Amino acid sequence: MLHLRVVCPADRADAAVGLLRAHPGVTHLVMFPGAALDPEGDVIEADLAREAADDVLSGLCDLGVDHDGGVTLEQIDTVLSDAGDRAERRAPGEAADAVVWEELVARTGEESRLNTTFLAFLTIACLLAAVGVITDSPVTIVGAMVVGPEFGPLAALAVGLVRRRRDLVRRAGLALGVGFPLAIAVTAAGAWLGTLAGMFDASAITGDGHEADFVYQVGPWSLVVAVLAGAAGMLSMTSAKSAALVGVFISVTTVPAAGYIGVAAILGEWGKVFGSAAQLAVNLLGIVLAAALVLVLRHGVRAPGDSGRPLSDG
Repeated sequence: MLHLRVVCPADRADAAVGLLRAHPGVTHLVMFPGAALDPEGDVIEADLAREAADDVLSGLCDLGVDHDGGVTLEQIDTVLSDAGDRAERRAPGEAADAVVWEELVARTGEESRLNTTFLAFLTIACLLAAVGVITDSPVTIVGAMVVGPEFGPLAALAVGLVRRRRDLVRRAGLALGVGFPLAIAVTAAGAWLGTLAGMFDASAITGDGHEADFVYQVGPWSLVVAVLAGAAGMLSMTSAKSAALVGVFISVTTVPAAGYIGVAAILGEWGKVFGSAAQLAVNLLGIVLAAALVLVLRHGVRAPGDSGRPLSDG
């Protein structure tokens, strides 16, 4: 279940309480008149089944509570209550299949921010991938996949396209458009310093029998894996089963391809540069399209609950 907390202007508190009372998936309703100081108003709290969240949030947003007050949701790990059990039974649908659109928009919006942390993780991941390529170490390449933070912006692109949220698409596009070129440039600089120090030469990636060659060998299976990973990733995010995201991270070769571009460019292996770039593009496109398709097939473009408010840059 989810715990709902609403700071509501006093003139709309009765309507908000009525909305919550009327929904079969809501229970443990509590009201504190005049308890809110900034912004001023009443505080309303309730517990609700996850599958009821979109209807409730949509109704509260229709009342303008999100503009003149505030709405917060948090996950409840344990509920010992017959009333809570009844609310979950009465709520339509299954909790595992329910999407809280406001939560999804907020989460993907946060994870797609272009900030120092995102750039640092992506750059470190690409450097790890470069080390894996140079040393022909699949284990290091897998580690780079796990470290890479790129799925957040890719999921945000999918959500933004489906919900027609230009602000979300713009934020995610900026993160990817700046993040990958910067990470590749830093990786190339590191590879250049490595060649100057005599740590490796072109033989590290030329010749046959390298286990890391799969990174630049793009083909139909690259798209298949990207599509499956994108679908699994979005299913994980919408069903709150985040453990599956680790499998998504180590399924696709976005970060390894970016790292390979930096190394191959310094060594003058332009065929492998173009192959890695194609691999990167196929993976990015496949993940976004599959994730968007999952949202459309499972929940539809016009699902309730998204207030359409622009994302904060703060």
